[in-house]
Amino acid sequence: MNYFQLFNLPAKFDLDLTELGSRYLKLQKQFHPDQHSSGSERDKLLAVQQTANINDAYHSLKQPLMRAEHLLALRGLKISHEQRSFTDPLFLMQQMELREQLAEIDQSADPDAVIDTIERQLQQQKKQLLQQLATALDSETAEQDQQAADLIRKLKFFFKLQQELELIEQQLQD
Repeated sequence: MNYFQLFNLPAKFDLDLTELGSRYLKLQKQFHPDQHSSGSERDKLLAVQQTANINDAYHSLKQPLMRAEHLLALRGLKISHEQRSFTDPLFLMQQMELREQLAEIDQSADPDAVIDTIERQLQQQKKQLLQQLATALDSETAEQDQQAADLIRKLKFFFKLQQELELIEQQLQD
């Protein structure tokens, strides 16, 4: 299913999320099971299925990495649920250094300052990679699609590190 077609939006990475939200609400209202309560059991089931499809599509397009993966899948390059390791030694070193910093937060004299520093690093890296991802996806060439796939894989690391940092911060506050 092409989620962009469902919402009648252009298949591109940079989306107007406000427009996506308004189209989502319109479709939800149109296909909500309550609208089909007087219909046949088949009509009710179809309405429930369509509502589920609309929800899945909305949540996928709303999240940048899922939106990028969906774009690549539409182009024939499926990377969701894959397990692939990196061969980029600089990226691997950066990840190891960030993980070491995370592991040492609780031993720091000023954990909040360390958290803020790591947070800024993560946000800067994510922003830079997301910009590169948008550029790669705009070109729509096989080579750039492969580059976009690599960028998505890297971004997943940063989003995971962000979640780990938030968990550490929460544990320190408790």
